[in-house]
Formats: sequence, C-alpha cells, structure tokens
Amino acid sequence: MHGLVARTLQCFLQDTYGPDLWREIATRARLELPDFEAMLDYEAQLVGRVLQAAEAELGKSRNVMLEDIGTYLITHPNNEGLRRLMRYGGEDFIDFLHSLEELPGRARLAVPDLDLPLLELRDVASRQFTLICHCRPPASTGFSHVMAGVLRAMADDYGALALLELRDGSGSCELIDITVIETAFAEGRRFDLGAHGAGCRR
Repeated sequence: MHGLVARTLQCFLQDTYGPDLWREIATRARLELPDFEAMLDYEAQLVGRVLQAAEAELGKSRNVMLEDIGTYLITHPNNEGLRRLMRYGGEDFIDFLHSLEELPGRARLAVPDLDLPLLELRDVASRQFTLICHCRPPASTGFSHVMAGVLRAMADDYGALALLELRDGSGSCELIDITVIETAFAEGRRFDLGAHGAGCRR
C-alpha cells in the first residue's frame, strides 16, 4: 500500500483526535515506528492493524471512520490543496460528478505510483447517478466509503443537496447511488482560483 494512504490515515487521526490518541493507536497496532512516511510502501495488513486499533480506541465502525476520512480530506484546513484540486472538476456539483472518472489519472499526475481504484459514473436518470468503484481487495476494499465522505463534503462545498446510498456490486465493485436534489440548495464555500493551501504532510 502506498505510504501516502497510510500517512493520510495518520494525519486524519492526529488532526481529528490529537497526537496522544494517535500514539495509543500506534502502540495498539504494534507499529515499529510511530510515523508513516508518504514515499514508502507498506503492507496492507499493517494499515489494517491501524484501522482495527482505531476502531477499538474510538468505538467507531471501520466504514464510519472511512467516511470520516473522506470528509476530512475535503474539509480540514490542512488539505486545502486537495479541496481546490477537486473544485477544478466543474462549476457545479453535477459537473464535478462527471469529472470523477478522471480522478485516478489526475492523482497519478501528482503522485505517479499512487494507484487509486478506477471510477465509473453512470447516468441513471435525471440527476440520478451510480458511481462504480472498481476496488482491488484487500488494499482498496472500503474505498467507496471514503468516496462517500468526499462526495458529501463536496456537495456541501458546492452548496448542493444530494442523497447517497452505498451498496455492493458484482465481484469487487462497490457502488454509490447519488441523487442530486438541488444544485444550488445553499451558499457554497468560497473558492478562489488564486488561493494556496497547506498539505496534510507535516
């Protein structure tokens, strides 16, 4: 598993729950070193142990925590650069949805060896879509929950009202059904093309 994924998990836990809790999780997960390095590769089982330890420490299910990570990626001030990258996907939330298939390719432009699951958006009806996450177990299992958090946060960012439903697909596919109720439901967050944000990396 790419170290950037592991590092993001660490940053989420530290930024959301504090460094003391991260140290407790790292100890419970039996990490030899207390920090992940973004440019290294890690065994998926190691990151799985961290998730399992976080579940126990926080009393949250893995799926809920993965969705929280997706929300964190868009809403936390340390990740403004990623939020800006996502906003370049379109002028409104529906435009953004249609840009999602390009996300794995755009991610590889920034980090060439980062291999995100392929995404496929299907138009079901007017303002109704299904996002198919072509996951490769075990490394990317649960990716749809992270994407659900990203989608909810991006809907808020655009000021849209959207309903999401997650379900299993055939084989290794994970599905998110998306219904866009209103594209201009509320005032979205300010988006300035000239702004610069900090990254998760410390």
